[in-house]
Amino acid sequence: MSSPFTRGVRRSRRNRRATTHRGGWIAAAVVTGIVLCWLVASSITSNLLWFSSLHFQRVYLTRLLTGTGLFLVVGVLVWATTAGNMVLAMKLRPRTVAETNTEFARKYRAHLEKHHRAIIGICSGALALIIAATSVAQTTTVLAWWNATSFGARDPYFDKDISFYVFDYPWYRYLVSLGMALVIACVIAAFGVHLVMGSVNYLVPRSLVPGGLAQARRTEQHLLSARAQSHISVLLAIGLVFFGLSTILGRYGLAVSDNGLFTGVGFTADHYRATAKIVVAIIAFLVAALFVANAWWRRWGVPGMGIALMLVSTLIIQGIYPAVMQRFQVVPDAPDKERPYIVNNIAATRKAFGIQDTTITDYAARTTTSAGQLKTDAETLPAIRLMDPAVVAPTFEQLQQVRGFYSFPKILDVDRYTIDGKSTDVVVGAREIDQNGIADKSWNNVHTVYTHGYGMVAAAGGRRENSGEPTWLAKDIPTTGSIKEDQSRVYYGEMADPWVVVGARDGAEPVELDTPGGGSAAAGTETMTTYAGHGGVAIGNPVLRTMYATQMADINLLLSDRVHSNSKILYDRKPRDRVAKVAPWLTVDSDSLPAVVDGRMVWIVDGYTTSSDYPNSTKVDLRDAASDSTTGNRVAQRGTEINYIRNSVKAVVDAYDGTVQLYAWQPDDPILQTWQKVYPGTVKPRSAMSKDLLAHVRYPQDLFKVQRAMLGQYHTTNPNTWYQHNDVWEAPDDPVRSDAGLEPPYYLTIRWPDDDDPQYSATAVMVPNKRQNLASYVSVGSDATKPGYGKIRVLRMSGTTQIAGPNQTASAITADENVSAKLLPYQNRGSASATHGNLLTLPVGGGLMYVQPIYAQRQTGSGGYPVLRFVAVRFGENVGIGDTLQEALDQVFGGDAGASTGETAVDMTDPDVPGQQGSAGSPSAAPQAPPSAAPSASSSPGARNGGAIPGVSSPNTSADASELLDQAQKAFVQADKALDEGNLGEYQKQVDQARTLVEQARKKPR
Repeated sequence: MSSPFTRGVRRSRRNRRATTHRGGWIAAAVVTGIVLCWLVASSITSNLLWFSSLHFQRVYLTRLLTGTGLFLVVGVLVWATTAGNMVLAMKLRPRTVAETNTEFARKYRAHLEKHHRAIIGICSGALALIIAATSVAQTTTVLAWWNATSFGARDPYFDKDISFYVFDYPWYRYLVSLGMALVIACVIAAFGVHLVMGSVNYLVPRSLVPGGLAQARRTEQHLLSARAQSHISVLLAIGLVFFGLSTILGRYGLAVSDNGLFTGVGFTADHYRATAKIVVAIIAFLVAALFVANAWWRRWGVPGMGIALMLVSTLIIQGIYPAVMQRFQVVPDAPDKERPYIVNNIAATRKAFGIQDTTITDYAARTTTSAGQLKTDAETLPAIRLMDPAVVAPTFEQLQQVRGFYSFPKILDVDRYTIDGKSTDVVVGAREIDQNGIADKSWNNVHTVYTHGYGMVAAAGGRRENSGEPTWLAKDIPTTGSIKEDQSRVYYGEMADPWVVVGARDGAEPVELDTPGGGSAAAGTETMTTYAGHGGVAIGNPVLRTMYATQMADINLLLSDRVHSNSKILYDRKPRDRVAKVAPWLTVDSDSLPAVVDGRMVWIVDGYTTSSDYPNSTKVDLRDAASDSTTGNRVAQRGTEINYIRNSVKAVVDAYDGTVQLYAWQPDDPILQTWQKVYPGTVKPRSAMSKDLLAHVRYPQDLFKVQRAMLGQYHTTNPNTWYQHNDVWEAPDDPVRSDAGLEPPYYLTIRWPDDDDPQYSATAVMVPNKRQNLASYVSVGSDATKPGYGKIRVLRMSGTTQIAGPNQTASAITADENVSAKLLPYQNRGSASATHGNLLTLPVGGGLMYVQPIYAQRQTGSGGYPVLRFVAVRFGENVGIGDTLQEALDQVFGGDAGASTGETAVDMTDPDVPGQQGSAGSPSAAPQAPPSAAPSASSSPGARNGGAIPGVSSPNTSADASELLDQAQKAFVQADKALDEGNLGEYQKQVDQARTLVEQARKKPR
């Protein structure tokens, strides 16, 4: 037996253990709170400092305060309503627990009554946190709604301003969904309290109910206590009111919903679905009234029947009835029934995507050729871009990389500069740091030494050197050439992934690798520099260093001696990321254009205002519409649907100090005007752009690709044609990279038929749906200094003459015997390869001409890179190939194209030129025939008829095609042997023999 003393000791021990446990929990809670507060403070402080460094702190503070306010308002609302209903349920608890529920109630009721404040606070707080956290995502929605700007146009069905759908409708939709969520939370919370407090009785079999049948009936009739029944009835009534409001709001949603034929109101929606939603809403309000009455009736029969009838009527009125009408009244006469709605959809879609002013011209493209045919296109030919930005990136890499830790993008950009007084198309790329090229990836090297790239490299788009290599307009370190740069260092760029720390101690030596003099690493002559720009966030303060160490998850920011009182941290250095961060209301284009503007290198980024709630405009997935063979994953994520887009903002990011400038490009856009109200002063007027900057502004690719996709069906304004889908266009697969996606648009300087002067433009071709012949040629002016900027024009091919599309043309060029003879050596040798460049389409000579550069690249050894070797041309059915564009044009157009390309003649006999023996661009035994042995595609009867070439033994004309090709292969082998022995005469003889055999084989029946 235990004594009172022993029991006291035990109680004391238990109390000490309980106190220890409580102390441990309190300490853990305090530590957790401190850590959370530190993380929040670090995030807010670092973000505020970053935005302040760019003078965009208004953006961050507005979003922070709005999001916080929204979180608090919704959180307090949810907490107050759920806690209030739980408290009310406590007050409505029965004085005694029903016999059928005594065990459950006895188990938890006393505990809840004792700790009801804490339990109610915790439960309602948890619900408030969950729902309030989701409300923060509506920050953009509430800001746009509060500052909405009218579109000045109304939809034709509900007579609402477009701004109602774009700004108001999303916010109202959220409020209704919040109300529904709040009611559900209150019902769950209140029912839980009623259950625990004994207000809910369990139904049991009558045979088990004491007191017989009468008691059983009373038990079954009172599932809830009278007061609990009143409480739940009122909550359900409120829920039905929100359901009715949601149904009414859904009526306007018909204008932005897919009806199966297009986005917007159709015949069935206008005549049946819109009315059905009003009827269902009225029914919901009536049933809600029944539930309110049930607070006094306290019988579930009538409101239960009301719910059942509402569900059945909703199914019939909103589902079955419209479907029946659609099937039996609309479908049999759909073209006539839907015609006025299709007309409205066409008008809304064309306006929403900015294609309403597209000029479409029927074009009877000429397919025959004659001498002098290109005389009127004399200004266009010299501007034809032969350098393919998707092919020559390795050439930039090999010839202009300078150091292994520099690199260029996989696909370069096209811009234009004034060179020698003439506007010239130029292929450009920024020389940036490649982290994979750093030999020692230590923390100091990655974050403090290799901090920046150096210079923009540019090559003429329509010219090349005698070797086939680009003609450089800006090159080397330091930058030299026609394009002058006052500041060439690239701290902010497309490849600037990690954050870096810059700044040196007073009097200390610089530590950032610069190499502006091109010093040798082996000789230790690299020059160093210290960042002196305005960009970055100062982290000299130990507290700030600790915060950034937390944000970057890198303790070296606290331990390294290279982080000191003069240090700055540069992060979020990609131009697209910086624009998206300072202007979160913009959709950013997938490409950033590097340009030298006023002596400084900058990145030009296009920003779009978009919406998915423009009434009656067809929606399109932005990623699907803007993706092609060159974009990869740079475009918006899949599932981002839009039905309105404007290129409202041009953004400029300085490559040295990272400053971001936003310019209002389309100031009349209501969405832009709305966000200018939200963030006043953050977007500058278009007039603030310098002339040099305007000279590099171009029509954005992603916008043009989206418009191209919409023009596929919406080029027509005829509702019958639209409905029949018999004149639908689509972008063709890329004929060069067919497995990579659609053919991208190309920036070219072209002269539109009947125009006086050529203009820099974005161009694309389209083919009929599921076919390969050409349907149209699309162009949009891309020179912001000219009045034609942004004007979309279309040449629609004649229905009487079929014009080959790009894939058909690519096949025709490849199959042409002259082209095959030129390229066969590259196909038979492993030492080099031939690569077809972009297939350009130009409206010249009264028709459409295709131009394709062909590059050679050495495969043996290392350091091979593409060099321009041939140029192929096709006009109509005629194909030509030459060492120069001029040669190919003259072949196609009867020996004289009628205009000069301005090219310098290429002497392919120079042994130092890539493409000759042992050089970088061609097979080690480059079997290139001399010009005299290269028959023209249109005029070489001897070659076409299998005639012998002088100085070459005649082939066996009686052999079949396979035998002739075997003989050709043997001749190539003999040519290789002759070249190895240094017998160039025999080498040339065997090559010519092989070419003749190939030509003979192609004429043989198969």
